[in-house]
Amino acid sequence: MKTRIVSMSLAVVLMVTACAAPTSPTEAPTAAPALEASATAPAEPTVAPTEAPTAAPVVAAPGANLRDGCAEAYAPEVDYFPEKSTVTYAAGLSISYHNNYKIVSVETPFPGGAPIEYVLVQCGTPAPEGYDAAQIVEVPVKRVISLSTTNLPHLDRLGVIDTLVAVDDATFVSNTKVLEAVSAGSVAVIGGGPAINVEQALALEPDVVLAYGSGSPDFDSYPKLLESGFKVVFNADWLENAPLGRAEWGKFIAAFYNAEADAEKLFDATATNYESLQALVASVEARPSVLIGTPFQGTWYLPGGESFGAAFLYDAGATYPWADDASVGSLGLAFEAVFERAADAEVWLNLGYVSDLKGLSDQDPRFAEFSAFQNGMVWNNDARTSAAGGNDYYETAAAEPDVVLADLISILHPELLPDHTLVYYRKVE
Repeated sequence: MKTRIVSMSLAVVLMVTACAAPTSPTEAPTAAPALEASATAPAEPTVAPTEAPTAAPVVAAPGANLRDGCAEAYAPEVDYFPEKSTVTYAAGLSISYHNNYKIVSVETPFPGGAPIEYVLVQCGTPAPEGYDAAQIVEVPVKRVISLSTTNLPHLDRLGVIDTLVAVDDATFVSNTKVLEAVSAGSVAVIGGGPAINVEQALALEPDVVLAYGSGSPDFDSYPKLLESGFKVVFNADWLENAPLGRAEWGKFIAAFYNAEADAEKLFDATATNYESLQALVASVEARPSVLIGTPFQGTWYLPGGESFGAAFLYDAGATYPWADDASVGSLGLAFEAVFERAADAEVWLNLGYVSDLKGLSDQDPRFAEFSAFQNGMVWNNDARTSAAGGNDYYETAAAEPDVVLADLISILHPELLPDHTLVYYRKVE
């Protein structure tokens, strides 16, 4: 009986043990009910599908140079200067293009000067590295000072004369727009040479100063301007030894305004006309000998044999007594040296401030001994002068060598241009 009771107790224990959950350490823990998990566990992060990287915005290339504003967006591969200049005749000037900037190189900015590069950067785009800040100019410029009258015709022809804020001296200016602006006070007169009014120039806040350099401290303004932090750029047109080379410096000025398209069109017309006139006299046999100028303070300054002044004579079908000279500047000679070589010259040109033959002989009675004086073949290049005495030959004519050449041919070979009316020259009687 006792054995039966023990067996029944063992059976009860086994039944209870069988109903309990296993607790072996090798089993995975029972997962929590789904409902409980949603209430207490953080939600698993949602993994978005992989997206393609966003493409960089496309910057459209301009269809023309930006003349009135800055680039609104920049991309290094975009050409911001679709309109470019090609320099063909000017020996001292070159322009290269590099998408958002252009390099304007001046071989000889002034006698004895080393080459200079100007880096013209399209505004709204970054300047290239490796250049001094003094070389970098944002274009198009909006405010300029001009220290030479030969800049004025190019500014006017390009339609940007209204950007002029100052000149050195209005006395020698012929352009009526500039004279009116000076009179109205919208263009200042700041003086030139070492006496230039730097403080006045600073107040005008020019983008650039269009300067020139003679190499003489008695006449040059640029040292003081450079010391004061101005962006000084040298127009060296006067060092060219060909009239078309000199006129092509209009492209130098145009580059600062992104006005290459207009500059190319203007110069192409000038060059075509000039070369047509050259061809007209190419075969003439009779070539008159020409004397140039009068003495100044005891010295007779004449064009060197390789100067642009002498080139005008050759192209017009003349001979020049100093054609064998190799200089591109001026010759300073004594009266006797000039008389010895040019007393028999058939034509006399460019006399300076002379109104008539009597006034010429009153300056020096020996002038009446020249053959050209005796034959009445004396012509002056002062047909267009301002009330103050400014001579347009030393201003607008720099941009119009074809008009000057037509005048000279009309004087030397009137039969070739019978209908031409003189523009810059008049006969001295």
